[in-house]
Amino acid sequence: MESMQITTMSSRGQIVIPQALRDVLALGEGAKFLILGEGDTIILKRLEVPSTDELRALLAHSRQIAKKGKLKKSDLKKVIAQERKKS
Repeated sequence: MESMQITTMSSRGQIVIPQALRDVLALGEGAKFLILGEGDTIILKRLEVPSTDELRALLAHSRQIAKKGKLKKSDLKKVIAQERKKS
């Protein structure tokens, strides 16, 4: 299968991903993508929901980093409050 194909955008801004690519990449209805655009280039990156085990591992790793940096819950709450004020 050729990885370069041509598609057309609809009047509603929808783009069809060719069936051959959907098959190879195992893309189904409801697949989520991150869209990056710069200049005349658009990149679609498929987003995948991590498994429960992956989330647990990430949380454990985050806790280790926080402990190593001697971060406290109050530090986190302060940073969250500061960031919310910016938006």
